[in-house]
Amino acid sequence: MEVSDKYIRFDWAVKRILRDKANFDVLEGLITVLLGEKITISEILESEGNQEHDFDKFNRVDIKALNSKGEIIIVEVQLTRQIYYLQRMLYGVSKAITEHISLGEDYGHVKKVYSINILYFDLGRGSDYLYHGKTEFRGVHTGDLLVVNTKEMNELKLRVPGEIFPEYYIIRVNEFNSVARTPLEEWLDYLKNNRISDTTTTPGLQEAREKLLYLSMSDAERKAYERNIDIIVSQNDALATTRAEGRDEGRAEGIEIGREIGRAEGERQKSVAIARKLKAMGVDAATIQATTDLSAEEITSL
Repeated sequence: MEVSDKYIRFDWAVKRILRDKANFDVLEGLITVLLGEKITISEILESEGNQEHDFDKFNRVDIKALNSKGEIIIVEVQLTRQIYYLQRMLYGVSKAITEHISLGEDYGHVKKVYSINILYFDLGRGSDYLYHGKTEFRGVHTGDLLVVNTKEMNELKLRVPGEIFPEYYIIRVNEFNSVARTPLEEWLDYLKNNRISDTTTTPGLQEAREKLLYLSMSDAERKAYERNIDIIVSQNDALATTRAEGRDEGRAEGIEIGREIGRAEGERQKSVAIARKLKAMGVDAATIQATTDLSAEEITSL
């Protein structure tokens, strides 16, 4: 298989390369650009990223990290369509929260979670390539933002719920069709097209230019990478073919159902016309009903 891309795909990098402490800076760069603040990763936590199920193994990968502030960051890459993806996001965050608080610990130990979802499928309607969701509570009548008391370091402090509740980022890679001018757009260009500018100063991409080069892979790594690409392409093609066949079958079935409905309606209208004529001739209702198969109510209403 001929590979013209200069850099390794990000999903492969997440699975095989970015879990190494020496390569945290690439992932730190992406999260820094996305969140708008300097992020330092302390450790990679146990996650579901290396699925054994054949479908998940090639179409989904995730990485769960703990930053220097003790917050959990989940980065998930999904290559194929998931009908219940929003529910999956919620489940992943909920699971991360409950896994990192011990039974009997007070709720002050609940960790803030950031859920970053890099999607290569159409999640729904929307024209942007980046969406951000953050929980806040506003007064129904006053519109003011609720600020709550929370105890930190034996002191009561005021915090807004968004500082505690999870935050969600959805990156719809296929919706990015711009020239890369900003750091975020440069990251999108890499995620979609595997391109990194030679002159980039974007956090994470400078490091990626050195660490994610396709040509720097060993022969064994390159073969495994190419095999992974082949499988992804084949699976996506099979899914696309299945969807197309389903649409064609649906259209054909719809046409046939339409014909049947049309024929049935035509027969009914013919029966109604006959019934009207018989009724005008003074034929009794029982005879008309037997002749046309119309109900007594239908004949009465004519």
